[in-house]
Amino acid sequence: MARAGLTTERVVAAAADLADTVGFDHITIAALARGFGVKDASLYAHVKGLSELSTRVAIRSGLDLADRIADALAGRAGRDALLAFGHAYRAFALEHPGRYAATQLELDPSVLDEHPGLRRNLTCTYALLQGYGLEEPHLTDAGRVLRSTFHGFVTLELAGGFRHRRDVEETWASALEALHVMLTHWPEGEVRR
Repeated sequence: MARAGLTTERVVAAAADLADTVGFDHITIAALARGFGVKDASLYAHVKGLSELSTRVAIRSGLDLADRIADALAGRAGRDALLAFGHAYRAFALEHPGRYAATQLELDPSVLDEHPGLRRNLTCTYALLQGYGLEEPHLTDAGRVLRSTFHGFVTLELAGGFRHRRDVEETWASALEALHVMLTHWPEGEVRR
């Protein structure tokens, strides 16, 4: 019988916290059980194994990031929306490195169907880019550039990859301004309003 007070939600929340401490790739059932003061077997009443636990942490983290970005974008457009999106994305990654890593886990399409909120980041990204007058196929191209820039920047920052004396905040601000200029002057193509 599962220990009183132990729920799937509590297990997943503790795993997300553990991911932020030790890294998403280093969470284990054993470490999680130790944190609760129970035997490993007690957790299997709530998750089938590490794969399910990792998926649940990814879902929870993806929804948290989507909420943060959607809240930041509310009522904004153009440059203001881009800055809000970028700052929300980076803040989440820096505050929750393990949860951020979990958002990069490739999820089965059925999981995405069960949790439509996970697609909100894509919806928010497209809304932001449509504010720059972009349509397909440029929306997809610009979305890939945006994601690559944000993900690359925070991944390098989290790994301590910016050791130059130049202030990282100044570089981040410059990167956002460069993205704004790029989006404003996206190369003309067959589809552009």
